[in-house]
Amino acid sequence: MQNSSDRHEYPAHWEADVVLRDGGTARIRPITADDADRLVSFYEQVSDESKYYRFFAPYPRLSAKDVHRFTHHDFVDRVGLAATVGGEFIATVRYDRIDADGLPASGPAHEAEVAFLVQDAHQGRGVASALLEHIGAVARERDIRRFAAEVLPANNKMIKVFTDAGYTQKRSFEDGVVRLEFDLEPTDRSLAVQRAREQRAEARSVRRLLVPGAVAVIGVGRAPGGVGRSVLDHIRDAGFTGDLYAVNSAFPEEQKDIDGVPAHRSVQEIEGSVDLAVVAVPAAYVPDVVAECGEHGVQGLVVVSAGYAESGPEGRERQRELVRHARTYGMRIIGPNAFGVINTAEDVRLNASLAPEMPRPGRIGLFAQSGAIGIALLSRLHRRGGGVTGVTGVSTFVSSGNRADVSGNDVLQYWYDDPDTDVVLMYLESIGNPRKFTRLARRTAAAKPLVVVQGARHGGAAPQGHAVRATRLPHATVSALLRQAGVIRVDTITELVDAGLLLARQPLPAGPRVAILGNSESLGLLTYDACLSEDLRPSAPLDLTTGASPEDFRRALSEALADEGCDAVVVTAIPTVGEGYPGDAALAEALRSAAEEVPGKPVLVVHVELGGLAEALSAAASTAPQAGSAAPGAAGGAHPPPLSASLERGDPHRPAERLPTAVAGTVPPAAGVTPEVPTPNSPSRLIPAYPAAERAVRALAEAVKYGQWRREVAEPGKVPGYEDIDEKGAAELISGLLARGQGLTLGTDETCELLGTYGIPVRRALPALSADDAVAAARTIGYPVALKATAPHLRHRADLGGVRLDLADEEQLRRAYAELTGLFGNPHEVRPVVQGMASRGVDTVVRAVIDPAAGAVLSFGLAGPASQLLGDTAHRLIPVTDRDASSLIRSIRTAPLLFGWRGSAPVDTGALEELLLRVSRLVDDHPEVIAVSLEPVVVAQHGLSVLGASVRLAPPPVRDDLGPRTLPVY
Repeated sequence: MQNSSDRHEYPAHWEADVVLRDGGTARIRPITADDADRLVSFYEQVSDESKYYRFFAPYPRLSAKDVHRFTHHDFVDRVGLAATVGGEFIATVRYDRIDADGLPASGPAHEAEVAFLVQDAHQGRGVASALLEHIGAVARERDIRRFAAEVLPANNKMIKVFTDAGYTQKRSFEDGVVRLEFDLEPTDRSLAVQRAREQRAEARSVRRLLVPGAVAVIGVGRAPGGVGRSVLDHIRDAGFTGDLYAVNSAFPEEQKDIDGVPAHRSVQEIEGSVDLAVVAVPAAYVPDVVAECGEHGVQGLVVVSAGYAESGPEGRERQRELVRHARTYGMRIIGPNAFGVINTAEDVRLNASLAPEMPRPGRIGLFAQSGAIGIALLSRLHRRGGGVTGVTGVSTFVSSGNRADVSGNDVLQYWYDDPDTDVVLMYLESIGNPRKFTRLARRTAAAKPLVVVQGARHGGAAPQGHAVRATRLPHATVSALLRQAGVIRVDTITELVDAGLLLARQPLPAGPRVAILGNSESLGLLTYDACLSEDLRPSAPLDLTTGASPEDFRRALSEALADEGCDAVVVTAIPTVGEGYPGDAALAEALRSAAEEVPGKPVLVVHVELGGLAEALSAAASTAPQAGSAAPGAAGGAHPPPLSASLERGDPHRPAERLPTAVAGTVPPAAGVTPEVPTPNSPSRLIPAYPAAERAVRALAEAVKYGQWRREVAEPGKVPGYEDIDEKGAAELISGLLARGQGLTLGTDETCELLGTYGIPVRRALPALSADDAVAAARTIGYPVALKATAPHLRHRADLGGVRLDLADEEQLRRAYAELTGLFGNPHEVRPVVQGMASRGVDTVVRAVIDPAAGAVLSFGLAGPASQLLGDTAHRLIPVTDRDASSLIRSIRTAPLLFGWRGSAPVDTGALEELLLRVSRLVDDHPEVIAVSLEPVVVAQHGLSVLGASVRLAPPPVRDDLGPRTLPVY
């Protein structure tokens, strides 16, 4: 198929898998001469009406000449693309380059005529929109800047494809035909349209996996035990509302069911449709299973089978082939080596996983790349979400295993507008597409909290089975960029659950002011210290004494919540011994009652060995049976036992001990009773309880920072325009410089010239290879001057004595020159330069770099070894807004030095912010600028001076986020 063309080699890089509007997938590829039979078969399945719309006349069949024309392309002036499913065409698009008169042409003509044909059975799936994105990208690559299309007025669907694309266009009506002309340069609107379509398509593709109407488990053993049989049992026991089938080619023909579940020897024997197949057969048999599923019309696969990329190079190739094979049939895959998926919705109740019990229903979405961590997360939420701190459960759970296809990005697309999910918790071991993840995270975090813990942070390599893009950014930088996007970054799964429970149950705090009250002075002081450590603003703890009654707690909490100077309250409680103690339930009811009086402020409880109080806090806001009630399977209302050690270890292919079927405050969902799960905005809020002050305060601090981010993102900053920026002049200069080679570091004069086009002056530094050269340079610049050594091992190292400042005359300059060369060696080794003195101030560093994975990043910090040793550098994604620039300089720990620390004069931070914005504009406007370093930048009381600068140029890297929608290639 991939033959040479008449004029150009087969462009394999145009091949791509895409997700369509309904969540299915299709493959887009160039049409070649080998596709003649496919084209004829495709055309025969198109209705006469669609053919008429394409050719403006009855056109029942293609002639041999037509077939040759539509399958022979030069991939430059004539290009055809096909969308395929199962190897067969479902739609085609082609362009022909034309001149100003509409006649066939070759370069340098920049216009082409484009035409589509979509099989009727696949119309309405967004195929034409996807093809338009891809043929547009191909055309831009071939220097075609504009498309023209002629459409019959009755062909509303095709007119809508063009008009909805978001390109700048012109429309006319002539001779009974609508003529549309549109530029192919991406616009803000076209990118917005493209990303909205991407979100809908990817969300629906995940929904097909999480909300299936029928599930087949393939690889079910006849005897109990084993992975396939366990998954089947879990789906059945959870009360799945759809149709369930057991499949094993080894079943005897007379076997009709397995424990009441219909049994079949092949998926193709199932009479009804199957939406989801759980594949639990050895890796060697998976290809045959995929083919059977594809032929039967299965929409998606959860592959729990191991033996893929995690096992080495051979397994990695097996994994690539699995993805290619599944996508051929339009199916998406979770896995391989996956733990499975769960959906607790009452109308679904799907537990297609190795977890032996369905989690409690709730509003938390969970994603884990690791099966073991997925087990740990479910276990902790089970313990803390039910028996300890309230009925807070899971809406959906996805454990992606090797994430060869469906990734965290896809699941984020689903959760973004999922009405059943209020909080998203993610455990990530790698981020395959950081640029896209950051974009999706920012959009999701603006609507609901997103808490992320990243494993393998310091391992230096992605886990086996994960394909990730290389990044040169350290983990701390990536974390800072995620925080900029609104992600709540935590370090452990304990912190992940702590933060998630607070965010799922309580409103966001309006600020950092915290009231502390309780019956233990010591616990209150620990909480106070923890607040200070987390940059919160606690008030003095209110000690109610150990004799405090529930009414004392209620009254104190009500007063604290009513205080306008309080944004959140932490209640500390220790056990009370005495005959008159009314019990934990009364205290919990008192706290709940007070919290409901002022529902807009979060309340947290720090308890010490008070299991009863934690459960009572849960029960106070739950309609489920209370501790001690006769819930089926409950052991007298006792604490739910933790998951077994084997479950905590999380062997993904080992049956785990079952969770208890009922615990205090809950009943199993499969029993038909769903606990009431109040949302943070509902009148009956659950109060989270923590066993340590540090954990409660850390969760609260994350909520405070997230709340501040939400308020700031509601009023986004602006990218200011500066009239003195010469964007065109900079582009011409860059083009001329790049003509010398593929990548180069600019010389001093070229650097100063380029930065000057963006209003960034660099203070001149003249080389001085002799004392006389130094004196001549000083006369040119004017005294006083500085003498600096610029050898690589001495540059920016004033601590080594390589800089002499405030040289007022020739005598001082010559003396300093002799000292410098005497200390470090001959001038050719030292490389001295003479530079005019700048006003004294604070030395800073400004850098920008384009990372292949994360994109363009702007960094700022103070110059000097202290900042370098502490890693005290802040980062923002480019383009930077005025709000970003302001927060950037204030986010480093040494920022007080800029604002008058210990009586020093504040420096001109306004000038510094403007410099950051100008550097951001330069890199954003010209992606050929792959690195900028300004060091040092001396910020004085009035103005600043850039004393050193370097710029590196290279051909612009490919921006796949600006191209057509595609699925990753692994």
